[in-house]
Amino acid sequence: MALKLLYSLSDHEGGSLEEVLSDFWGQFEFCDDVLGEAMDEVTTAIRPEVRHFAESLVSGVSENLEQIDKSLADFSTNWALDRMARVDLALLRMAAYELLCCTDVPANVVINEAIEVGKRFGTGETSSFINGILDPLARKTRTSSQ
Repeated sequence: MALKLLYSLSDHEGGSLEEVLSDFWGQFEFCDDVLGEAMDEVTTAIRPEVRHFAESLVSGVSENLEQIDKSLADFSTNWALDRMARVDLALLRMAAYELLCCTDVPANVVINEAIEVGKRFGTGETSSFINGILDPLARKTRTSSQ
């Protein structure tokens, strides 16, 4: 859900985060599953804790975007952020936010989740691309004890 929201943000240049969230939740109905797949007919509403968690990730990325993008640029040699696939960039931003600001989540969990989500929504190269940027970012920003 958070990845889909972050992806949507790039379509709403100039709009507030609140507008993007409102549009996103108002225009789609989602299945209550791990991937939050959009469905034509849904019998259950999205769980409040899922919505809250997705929104907290998106808000965190939005509030820390400058720091996140600088960190990603430092570790994405040979790739400018504006040349990255939108899905890859959204996923990298979300994971980088967790690595930089959510230190209670172990780095290996953040990276593994990003890789798994990348396999689902990205291309065949997404998982190795994501790992190639997030692994050195994690080693630089986290101590080995985290």
